[in-house]
Amino acid sequence: MHVRNIGILAHVDAGKTTLTERILFATGMTHRTGEVHDGDTVTDFDPQERDRGITIFAAAVSCDWAGHRLNLIDTPGHVDFADEVERSLRVLDGAIAVFDGVAGVEPQSESVWRTADRYGVPRIAFVNKLDRPGADLDAAVASIRDRLEVTPLVVQLPIGREGDFAGVVDLVDDPPASARAARQKLEEAVAELHPEALDHLDNMSDITLKKAIRDLSLSQRAVVVLCGSAYRDKGVEPLLDAVVDYLPAPAGDPAKDLVALVFKRRERLTYLRVYDGTITKGDTVWDAGAGRTERIARILRVQADRHTDIDRAVAGDIVAVAGVKAARTGTTLSSRQRPVLLEAPRTAEPLVSVAVEARTREGALKLPAALAALTGEDPSLAVRTDPETGQTLLSGLGELHLEVAVEKVRQTTGLALTVGRPRVSYREAVTGGVTGMLYRHVKQDGGAGQFAHVVLDVTPEPGTGFVFASTVTGGRVPAEYIRAVEAGCREALGDGPLGGHPVVGLRVTLTDGQTHPKDSSEMAFRAAGRFGLRAALRACTLTLLEPVAEVTVSAPSDALGAVLGDLAARRAQVTDSTVRTVTATVPLSELFGYATRLRSRTHGRGTFTSRPAGYRPAA
Repeated sequence: MHVRNIGILAHVDAGKTTLTERILFATGMTHRTGEVHDGDTVTDFDPQERDRGITIFAAAVSCDWAGHRLNLIDTPGHVDFADEVERSLRVLDGAIAVFDGVAGVEPQSESVWRTADRYGVPRIAFVNKLDRPGADLDAAVASIRDRLEVTPLVVQLPIGREGDFAGVVDLVDDPPASARAARQKLEEAVAELHPEALDHLDNMSDITLKKAIRDLSLSQRAVVVLCGSAYRDKGVEPLLDAVVDYLPAPAGDPAKDLVALVFKRRERLTYLRVYDGTITKGDTVWDAGAGRTERIARILRVQADRHTDIDRAVAGDIVAVAGVKAARTGTTLSSRQRPVLLEAPRTAEPLVSVAVEARTREGALKLPAALAALTGEDPSLAVRTDPETGQTLLSGLGELHLEVAVEKVRQTTGLALTVGRPRVSYREAVTGGVTGMLYRHVKQDGGAGQFAHVVLDVTPEPGTGFVFASTVTGGRVPAEYIRAVEAGCREALGDGPLGGHPVVGLRVTLTDGQTHPKDSSEMAFRAAGRFGLRAALRACTLTLLEPVAEVTVSAPSDALGAVLGDLAARRAQVTDSTVRTVTATVPLSELFGYATRLRSRTHGRGTFTSRPAGYRPAA
């Protein structure tokens, strides 16, 4: 059977989960459709998802359509769970990007689109909710073209508008005479991008047009746009046809040596994508990164929270396995004879922290293991101990991310926990550097000594990165020692002189050095790099940076003044304003509890979305 591995991506509330429900119903996998507001959907099965009415965890389901098995992953739309989207896109071959027919491209839909760009995942666009008041396909397509900087190929027309929306007209397969003008417009758009289609522009057949559209979709030179209303079950089956027609099949050879990537862990199951080869129940596989074996006790076809045992998985499959004990997200499993390491999904840097403490002594003994299990499932969470207070700090991508994580610990362990106020993660940036900082690392305590002499220049670097360079000549510092100096410098970046925050935005240049014939070593030069940079940073001028978010607030016009006043009090920098919306850059620390405040200011009529926007100097 042919396969399609696709994700469903969108901004929160664009209708991803509802669309997934309709797909499962249309393909015969379910006999009734669940609703998000009723808390009975297949993919939002976690109690917190049902309580909150949003997707938190990426959930995989499988169904069959037109001789193809479709492996679908319904991904979260909330910015706090963007890492779930990242991990899913790393293993997917294609995606359906869902857009609200009223709002068009929203902040998080743009963010996940850029993530898909980074992984080279072909997409088709589905403009949803065309039955809503204010829905406008043309406006939504314009926002796709302008904000996402892509060429949209609209292959359907809506029948009726808003409350009278009744279905769609296909412009590719035998369109009616009334849609001839729209079909011609589509042919011209395709011919501009596809040489073969241009040759047939005067008399383009359905087959030629469909083949050209598929070529453009797979090469990502254009994006196929469909439309409908998932809630009213309009346009779902044509969308499934488009998945088969315009999204790629997975590459891979079941006869080759095994190559599979772990992209998710949940409880005792490990989720992986098989790229090459075949996994059979009972196999022993090789984790090349850790240099150890893992045993596959069971292989499971995933249907959200339900699983069916299968005997094997082949290239192109997305499955869950049981028995894998140590492999984590990003681990490559392969054959020992042909070890392979695949690129792991990126993990976002935690921005917000809370102190977490157990209320009982017995709970304090159990808490570390519970938090370790939590971070094992979600790499975007981190746990550390505050060196000043001794408190356990849990860090994540946002306030909601941490709320969900803490509640999960409570639910799975029964522990009574005390949680502190959220705190953001600051950075220290170099704004004024130093040159010629000399540091000599010399230790002599009876045995072999340590000697390393380094001279460092530290200068500001645009952005929040770190660059290391060496201008040492004449072999005064051997190459292996230069690498050790760089490693030591990176270690020194963890705690800056202003407040112990990570240091960013600097370039370190090793300009000179000296070695000792007996006492110099990589360890000595690593220590010189670490202590030398720390000394240099104390002589530099640094500024404190705080994380900020781009916030878009929607509110009635009569409440906009109150919204603007409240944002000003939160140190916001307004970048755009209309009669109903305000876009501003706001310090992340000022957004804690903002949802409640906004509801109060707008009498429950205001909403907002946010996404990370980097760092800026703290006021």
